[in-house]
Amino acid sequence: MAPTPDWVKKLKPSGPQGHELLAAERAKSNLNTRRLAHFLHGKENLQRRDRILETLQSEKVFDKSPNYYAGRNERFKLSLARAKRLRQLAWKHGWSTEEFTAANELLSESTPYRLHDSMFLVTLRDQGTPEQHELFLRKAENYEIIGCYAQTELGHGSNVRGLETTAVWNAGDRTFTLNSPHLTASKWWIGTMGRTANYAVVMAQLIIEGKGYGPHPFVLQIRDLKTHEPLEDIFVGDLGPKFGFNTMDNGYLLMNNVKIPHANMLAKFSSVDLKTNTYHRPASPSLIYGTLTYVRSHIVSEAGMVLARGVTIAIRYCAVRRQFQDRDAPDWQKGEEQVLNYKMVQIRLLTLLAATYALHFTGKSMMSQYEQSQSQAQMPAADAAGARDADKNRGAGPEETHSGSDLLADLHATSCGLKALGSTIAAEGLEVARRACGGHGYSSFAAIGPFYADYLPTTTWEGDNFMLTQQVARYLLKSARSVLAGEEPSNSTTQMLAHFWHRQDMGAAFDILGSDSDIVAAFAWRAASLTFDALKRRDELKKGWNDLLVDFQRLSKAHSQYLIVSNFHQTLQSPSTQSSLGQTGLDVLTRLFRLWALHTLEQEASEFYSSSAVTVRQIQLARSNAVMALLGEIRPHAVALVDSWDFPDWQLDSSLGRWDGRVYEDLFHRASELNPLNGITVDPYPGSGVLVRRDESEEVGRSKL
Repeated sequence: MAPTPDWVKKLKPSGPQGHELLAAERAKSNLNTRRLAHFLHGKENLQRRDRILETLQSEKVFDKSPNYYAGRNERFKLSLARAKRLRQLAWKHGWSTEEFTAANELLSESTPYRLHDSMFLVTLRDQGTPEQHELFLRKAENYEIIGCYAQTELGHGSNVRGLETTAVWNAGDRTFTLNSPHLTASKWWIGTMGRTANYAVVMAQLIIEGKGYGPHPFVLQIRDLKTHEPLEDIFVGDLGPKFGFNTMDNGYLLMNNVKIPHANMLAKFSSVDLKTNTYHRPASPSLIYGTLTYVRSHIVSEAGMVLARGVTIAIRYCAVRRQFQDRDAPDWQKGEEQVLNYKMVQIRLLTLLAATYALHFTGKSMMSQYEQSQSQAQMPAADAAGARDADKNRGAGPEETHSGSDLLADLHATSCGLKALGSTIAAEGLEVARRACGGHGYSSFAAIGPFYADYLPTTTWEGDNFMLTQQVARYLLKSARSVLAGEEPSNSTTQMLAHFWHRQDMGAAFDILGSDSDIVAAFAWRAASLTFDALKRRDELKKGWNDLLVDFQRLSKAHSQYLIVSNFHQTLQSPSTQSSLGQTGLDVLTRLFRLWALHTLEQEASEFYSSSAVTVRQIQLARSNAVMALLGEIRPHAVALVDSWDFPDWQLDSSLGRWDGRVYEDLFHRASELNPLNGITVDPYPGSGVLVRRDESEEVGRSKL
């Protein structure tokens, strides 16, 4: 390919330069971005990240320049090479779990080890006995075996109880027989399974003497540890190209009556007695869902950061991009306007910016609750027995088997609702951010589109977002029944419901335009009102479950929005927050809180009004006055607020989101000098049998990438 001429290299963008525009934006704000970044991430964490970033940038295998040009096979092989090198560096430098996680976040791709590092290790650790830790976990931690978590099937995803894979107990030789009785029993979408894993934790229906006991986890070797070929009666492979996520080898698995030892059933919470061949029920049936609760909690935790990436790119670009003129601008100010100054852009991007912070603080609370639940799970069975009322004849989910006061049930329902809402906000928000970038947002070099494609399955894996809302509704209905039965409220959910039930005839008078605590109270009132409305339809009017699914989705969304608003508000009220941020930082985040809450309130106006949480006039003022005023107050801090997320350019890998604002220079460089397709000279004429006259694309790849 001919080199870029000097006259092309000398060209510069017209008008104010990108770096000048972003410098001016940063000068507008008095927000201390380093202070806010330290509050969000922790000073030590950022210092650790910077050390790791320096290490990764020095390694040739982590050069990101081929990413947007390579096909799927090349991306997979490169990602596997990166995964191996990451593990080698972790051993070499003695990285902690937090350091290894930071390295993966900087790399920002789902390597073929992702499911091994997450769900496989977590499941072995949390659901295995000490003996099983020695048998499986230690080898997995040392990467002597590489594993995955095989739950979803070709015919069943969210409905775990409907899984078709069976695990039949054989009393004679004390083994289990794992089998895929139908094509739809094939394990499907299993990350790391396609080409990488040699072990799997397989969720299968436990059957003892013809009786089913529900899905349980079993450890299964699927490939030879030396040849890496599938074992006998195992049919396994990669399931093919996807919308995104193509560095990961999602796979399928079929088993033909494969026997495994008794020790391969993870038995921390449930087991089959070797002497009596009887099933020992878990101390708490909800613990069998521990891995999914962890993963959902983690999804909530990462949702804010995911959205923040896209919003960072979009806001920086919209501060550099100039289009059209403000019709009402004075003559001396005529000229193309920064796109970020248009209210139609602000209502999309600044509300998403507020959402990044709201989700971040909610995620931190979610992970704290998960850790608390794990501590409770270690309680002796005798101490916890009084809190359970499980039906011994069915493997019910935790929201059905526990009272409203049980922490595990509350955590499970919270994780379901917030996973559904948080990942939906993040996924839909990434697309809004991409579209706010106009035509250039469609380029892979913008980095939002590829990241969106990789993140999108989060809305359907680990529980489809619409299906999960049923579990939230079921838990809320159960909690409401406990309130009606006169039980003493013992957690925030039942307290909220009890407060509403005893005050509903008195009505509400929430000053949402003048009091932040009243905003939270209005969200709680609306959620409680929807809960008792749904309970009335279910219990008094005897409406069918299917007929109420739309109501349940709205209920789950309302409850989860209340949790987000509540967590955001609690964070701002914390003395540690105030001392960490200072008055300026606290004031700016308070405006973000109000913007997200009031914008959400006006979007859900009918429910707030019908529940009597607010008046029509308050809704009108929120929409026309408060939200618009907040956009104007936050606008000068927009770039500073995304800077505070402190994403390195290397991590974003975006032309549009560069910290220095050199947007157009980077776009042109990637297109003209790094693009292997420009190394191909074609024969364009339809009458010619020649397709390519000269192919220097591989040379471009070697020399430029």
